[in-house]
Amino acid sequence: MHLELGSTRFDITTRALVMATLHRSPESSFDDLLRQADTLVREGADLLDVGGAKAGQRREVTVAEELERVVPAIEALSARFDLPISVDTARASVLEESLNAGACTGNDISGFSDPAFLGVAARHGASVVATHGRRGPPVPDPAPNFTNVRSEVTDFLRVRAEWAQAAGIPDERIMVDAGLDLGKPPSMSLELLRHSDDLVDLGFPVLVSAFNEGFVGDVAGTGVDDRREASWGAHTLGIALGCRILRAHDTGGTRRVADTMSAILQQRQD
Repeated sequence: MHLELGSTRFDITTRALVMATLHRSPESSFDDLLRQADTLVREGADLLDVGGAKAGQRREVTVAEELERVVPAIEALSARFDLPISVDTARASVLEESLNAGACTGNDISGFSDPAFLGVAARHGASVVATHGRRGPPVPDPAPNFTNVRSEVTDFLRVRAEWAQAAGIPDERIMVDAGLDLGKPPSMSLELLRHSDDLVDLGFPVLVSAFNEGFVGDVAGTGVDDRREASWGAHTLGIALGCRILRAHDTGGTRRVADTMSAILQQRQD
């Protein structure tokens, strides 16, 4: 299997990519962002994911605020690093300006709620992430209401992938993400992670975002500042089941997990 991000084509048959996260907020300085990015790249990030409207925040970030936060950051990062950059947004207008600034991927936790999103991505030749989750910050996660969470999440993402295909986006530029913790209690997130191969069977690269999530802390019995090892375990299981993009804050540790699993999977193929 291959994944295309911008001009880079990754062989992800056995290799998992590390998507390192960067969040711009009024409290974070531009210099701090660049220093953090330097560390993430040095520790082995394969791509950088830049967001300006954090999930779970109380106040809605306006379009103007989101653009001010992410576009200059993407311009600076694309000039500084030869790595693919994704923008974490649910807005087509923010995606458009981010792609013009140097991003190559739209990471949308809202399941393409903006009807113009996929058209913008297709026009720019961008990759996309389809996630089963909320409509977008600051919309609260819905109360869980699933008859069969596995089949409903899989069907949802199958439809979103078909939307992307219909918009003209190639399969190798479409990723799917179960949206662990988004509107799902820990038991459902665990079930989805344990059956990640349901999404792999759709035929698209699967992204797993388990690092520091609430369900990981629930299993480990730890707070948000003490979930690193448990997060590595969740990502290891994801890789074993076929997930090939790991969204994480801890780039160094996640890189070692990904590389170790890649060596194991290559040995298994041989």
